[in-house]
Amino acid sequence: MHDNVLALLSGDLSPSARIWTALAPALFAVAYFLGGLLLFCIRCAIKGIPRDAETLTRGKSMLVGFFLRHYFFWVIQPLWRLLLRSGLPANALSMLSGLLGVSSGVAVAAGRFALGGWLFLMAGVLDVMDGRVARTRKEANPAGAALDSVLDRYVDSAMLMGLAWYYRDTWVLLPALGALLGSSLVPYVRAKGEGLGVSVRDGAMQRLERVLFLGVGTALSPILEALFWPTEKHPMHWLAVVGLVFVAILSNVTAVSRFRTLVKALAPKRPVQPRSGVALFGFNAAAGAIATAVDFAAVLGMVEWAGLSPVLATVVGCVLGGVVNYSINRVITFRSHGAVAPQLARYTLVSGSSALLNAGGVALLTLHPQLAYTLGWWLVRGVIYFAWNLPLQRDYVFNDTSSDPLLEQRPHAA
Repeated sequence: MHDNVLALLSGDLSPSARIWTALAPALFAVAYFLGGLLLFCIRCAIKGIPRDAETLTRGKSMLVGFFLRHYFFWVIQPLWRLLLRSGLPANALSMLSGLLGVSSGVAVAAGRFALGGWLFLMAGVLDVMDGRVARTRKEANPAGAALDSVLDRYVDSAMLMGLAWYYRDTWVLLPALGALLGSSLVPYVRAKGEGLGVSVRDGAMQRLERVLFLGVGTALSPILEALFWPTEKHPMHWLAVVGLVFVAILSNVTAVSRFRTLVKALAPKRPVQPRSGVALFGFNAAAGAIATAVDFAAVLGMVEWAGLSPVLATVVGCVLGGVVNYSINRVITFRSHGAVAPQLARYTLVSGSSALLNAGGVALLTLHPQLAYTLGWWLVRGVIYFAWNLPLQRDYVFNDTSSDPLLEQRPHAA
């Protein structure tokens, strides 16, 4: 018995013991929640869905819908009542959640994924409870809300830092850092929006989803490792990797989506565009493709048939491609009727700066030889196109309502 306890604490477990340390809590949780789901469905069929008031105030989510949220808060009522009757202050529950969450990061950094995953899940459950306890007892106050919010960031960061440390010598370090970035930005954008009077709570990867995917994936990952790779001294824990990559992608998608919603709500109202955003993107991308084809065909013809040097042919081809791209965007994409000369000057500025940004971005990514240069090229091109080219062509080059700043500085005729 003594040896078994020492083995459990140290992590020196046999493959079967690794499976059961991960699976035993899961079996209990599955039995409880599946039984609860059956009773919940029967209850809904007889009396309707018991709606949780706080859940209705939170943003929508594609991954965990309102039905599942109502079910979750219904099924944990026994724990909720126990905590409420215990008399523990809400701040104590917040602190306990924080301690368990930080401990989960320490555990996964040491390779104890089952322990870390279950600690993270328990921290998430307590985080749900603390605010409800405070509001039920009418003890809610700004200090408690601040404590809860800051501790949530520590819990998420500790877990992801622990995973990053464990995977520090593998490619999984990148999604771990990406998940850390996205998990920090999602609540930050929401808080910034609330400070500016705009509610931005929607998104596919909110905190409940992050806790579920990270916690469950991490807690159950030792089962697969013990079954298929029992001799690995530093197993990959592929189930945890899948959850981590999923959280990394969708948390950043959620952050960007909230950011766009916030900026759109705060930005001054612009004149109605002649085309929708999707149509503008489609026509603009098509114009770029056609211009590139014309550029390439011109260079090929001038070098192969006219005998020009490749350098001179490239310069001429770039100019010709730019003229084609400008013409298509002016006439078809943006349907602009502004003066041609100022537009060409603005177009040249945007195109030149875009070339410099693309060249600089590719040069930076080539500092990392483990990244294929072709992937880096496409990544940089995509980022510069959406962050620089398309917005500036829409709002600066072909914006007929904007005036030429050089003309504005000239004194008007008397």
